[in-house]
Amino acid sequence: MTPTATTLVVGATGTTGSRTAAQLIAAGHRVKAASRHATPVSGTEPVRFDWYDPASHTAALDGVDRVYLIPPLGDLDPASVMLPFLRQARATGVHRAVLLGSSAIPEGGPAVGAVHQALPRLFNEWAVLRPSWFMQNFTGTHAHAVSIREHGSILTAAGSGRVGFVDADDIAAVATRALTDDPAPNTDLVLTGPEALSYDDIAAIITDVTGHPVTHHDLTYEQLRDRLTAQVPPEFAAMLADLDRAIAEGAEDRTTDAVQRLTGRPPHSFREVAEREIARSS
Repeated sequence: MTPTATTLVVGATGTTGSRTAAQLIAAGHRVKAASRHATPVSGTEPVRFDWYDPASHTAALDGVDRVYLIPPLGDLDPASVMLPFLRQARATGVHRAVLLGSSAIPEGGPAVGAVHQALPRLFNEWAVLRPSWFMQNFTGTHAHAVSIREHGSILTAAGSGRVGFVDADDIAAVATRALTDDPAPNTDLVLTGPEALSYDDIAAIITDVTGHPVTHHDLTYEQLRDRLTAQVPPEFAAMLADLDRAIAEGAEDRTTDAVQRLTGRPPHSFREVAEREIARSS
């Protein structure tokens, strides 16, 4: 990455965007921090950006040659707004794009899978990060974290299925390398932590780390779908419940070496993250 290169980080105030922006700045790179309210982010140039407001895209792309892409949250068809933006980005000089996808959604799959499929056709330098479920789902503002703090419980329809939960810091570390390394990865990368854990395992670790009992309660698919429908549109609630059902069937019971390969160090364990982020605040 040349000293004059500038990265547009979409979602720069979010879970992975904020960490990616911070790691890029720490490594001496220029960053435009994109958010809906142009929120100041230390060391960056803040810029207003809204996926659904094309008027905000031109200024955000000015002077940028690479982008970190967070899809619009909860949109079942993100390609409808992302692909026009990406075509504009290519036309204005962006030559590398790194997309945050999901381990549960392959190339050409639903939602962000369509953007994944288009990315190699739009850019010669690219990567799609497909992280497993975030460890920060249990430490931040996610519904699981709130339920843990308020009720000592985790509610899922995942049964005893295991997930290779991954630290958002590790996702950001991979994103930083994917944005700056030469050559670019030009592939998709499934990102996991060092071990696959069930939600019962997660509850036991949090209990041990905090000293406060936490229990995993297993719901049926229908129970979870109906609970989620009170918070998000029905189609999105059904998709989220389907993801838990897939976990119960073993779809996320895996680990990969992608974090180690891209960053040169092993991924953080959930116990490390719990001790760093939960024990400190409890």
